[in-house]
Amino acid sequence: MKALILAAGQGTRLRPVTLTMPKSLVPVANRWLISYAIDALKKAGLIDIGIVVNSLDSPIVSNLGDGSELGVDISYIVQDEQRGLAHATALCQKFVGDEPFTVFLGDNIFQDKMTSLLTGFAQSGSEAAVVLGKVPDPTRFGIAEIENGRIVRVVEKPQQPPSNLAIAGVYLFRPSVFDAIKRIKPSGRNELEITDAIQVLISDGHPVESYELNGWWIDAGKPDAIIMANQLVLEALPYTPTPENSEQIEGDSEVSHRVLIGRNSRIINSVVRGPVIIGADTVISDSYVGPYTSLGDNVVVAGSEIEASIVMKNCEIRNIIGRIDRSLLADNAHVIAATHMPDAHRFVLAENSYVQF
Repeated sequence: MKALILAAGQGTRLRPVTLTMPKSLVPVANRWLISYAIDALKKAGLIDIGIVVNSLDSPIVSNLGDGSELGVDISYIVQDEQRGLAHATALCQKFVGDEPFTVFLGDNIFQDKMTSLLTGFAQSGSEAAVVLGKVPDPTRFGIAEIENGRIVRVVEKPQQPPSNLAIAGVYLFRPSVFDAIKRIKPSGRNELEITDAIQVLISDGHPVESYELNGWWIDAGKPDAIIMANQLVLEALPYTPTPENSEQIEGDSEVSHRVLIGRNSRIINSVVRGPVIIGADTVISDSYVGPYTSLGDNVVVAGSEIEASIVMKNCEIRNIIGRIDRSLLADNAHVIAATHMPDAHRFVLAENSYVQF
């Protein structure tokens, strides 16, 4: 069975961060968002993966390459015009061939790895399977109506939802879905909706299986969602003891358990309270780094306080009065205090940003 990851979207909800990087490469706990989908596929033995990108010049292609370093075999399919999930899926028909396949959205992250579903679908009697997750506001999602474990109707963002089970961005299909896609028309937003193709399969009498997620699920399309995903992944870090007698911890420093310190990184006269992950060649001095923070490679935090935030590589934070909280700083961002400032700050900064105040 083959796998698809759809990653051609523009990530408009995550701007300005995604002005210079694809959403799928935004780091969560210092790993690309797309890597969590790849992990789930690998765990199920699915290593032949097609990734849909908007151009072969995409940083996704240059960063992931052929997938050999990740233990998978990656092919790339170009969707140069974003016309919906069903359109992106249809572009992959040649790659998929006559095999069953799964489709992952590249910007979702799941606690549940769905291994039993992914490994069992090919031998099942279902024509399709859809992963569902309970949501508090079903009017914002594609929603499924279930009878006896099978989906009998799907509807996109209904005003009167038939259930609170949202379509969570993982699908399994047989090649019959390609014919279903050919039979649907663009929606009001001029896109070919995958929910419409699924409804065609249902209307044709094909069994469409439902799978309800265990644990949390994040559609990491906005800054708050990315930061929440980071917190949930860090929360799941296994226990590691407080570092003792480490050459990387200097002066009057206090470092708690569940703090992962990268190669050549240093903590000087600072307090770091886990769960925290610190990349390589990063220096924290005279600072406080609080729980649920991810610092990338080659970051400087000096004379500042930060928690529950994501700081990507090559960033600099210096002499900030008050605490930086729930913030997202893209590569090469600089936040430097020049004068007195408010007691609290929140930032969502694009690559190469510079803030002085």
